[in-house]
Amino acid sequence: MPFSARTWVLPALAVAGLGVWWSLREPDPVIVKVQAAAVGTVEEIVANTRAGTLKACRRARLAPSIGGQIKTLAVREGDRVKAGDLLLELWNDDLAAQVTLAEREADAAEARARSACLNAENAEREAARQVKLQQRRLTSEEVLDRAITGAQAGRADCEAATATARVSAAQIGLARANLAKTRLTAPFAGIVAEVSGELSEYATPSPPGIPTPPAVDLIDDACHYVSAPIDEVDAAKVRTGAEVRVTLDAFGDRVFPARVRRLAPYVLDAEKQARTLEVEVEVIDPPAELAWLAGYSADVEILVERREGVLRVPTAALKPDGTLLILDPATGRLRQRAVQTGLANWEQTQITGGIEPGALVVLSSDQDGVVDGARAMLGEPAP
Repeated sequence: MPFSARTWVLPALAVAGLGVWWSLREPDPVIVKVQAAAVGTVEEIVANTRAGTLKACRRARLAPSIGGQIKTLAVREGDRVKAGDLLLELWNDDLAAQVTLAEREADAAEARARSACLNAENAEREAARQVKLQQRRLTSEEVLDRAITGAQAGRADCEAATATARVSAAQIGLARANLAKTRLTAPFAGIVAEVSGELSEYATPSPPGIPTPPAVDLIDDACHYVSAPIDEVDAAKVRTGAEVRVTLDAFGDRVFPARVRRLAPYVLDAEKQARTLEVEVEVIDPPAELAWLAGYSADVEILVERREGVLRVPTAALKPDGTLLILDPATGRLRQRAVQTGLANWEQTQITGGIEPGALVVLSSDQDGVVDGARAMLGEPAP
């Protein structure tokens, strides 16, 4: 009997010792952060590749079409103007005199035309009298011919003088057009962003292919849109009218609802940059209390598709091979699961198979020791 007891006790002690040795040998549990897989909304989003820009719907960099000395500066930077308001005027006394001269010449030409037409009417009446006298045999054929010829010549003189008067009137239009070249007026209502030049300075129009600063930079600040580049691989996903969320650095994390109003008809091939497509986005009912300034940097998130009531997990939890780690509460160990995915963005990914709702998905999968089968303990829960 004592021999039999030793036979059982020794192996039991060996097993217990082996268990103690193994427990001492196994690494301590790793601390992990988890988040329960839950049902919610997942959106597929297309975002800009570089910062977008808030632009005015209309912006004109204006300059006179001819060179000259600045005679009048009617506005300053920050002034608000209406369409047609004078912004700048060059010295134009000579051109104004040409307008006056053309108007006087037109008056004289019109008077000559009236005189010629009156003479023509008188000649026609004389010819009519000679016809009646000829019918009564009271005048000669020669006198009648001279009267008819005089009437025809008078009518031709009237037509020629009238045409000359029209030419003189057209000369007024030409002179006024030349004068208008010296006057810079607002093509639309807006605010003056910049004025280049001072009184008595010489303003020069930009030569072809050589840009120069505009004399007046006018912005229509009543309407804005965001222009932003997206990667060419996303171009086929975006449609005009698509829902957009816009954020501007100037207003922090505030999100403005918007929609796509235009897609560029070509892909921009810029050297040393990825090929991109420019997208124009208009904000829906921008708050009137905010100062919208052209040039603000902006980011856009274009909604491609939205699915509600689907199982989702944080995108950061997924590994490149399409697996993720879950914490098994019953054993306190990590288990690797292969999952099937659907829609995804940089925050959430739809799970179509592989785990059930409530599974504790490990977020710190890139941490040392966080591997399949490892013992784990919960750290701070993910928000």
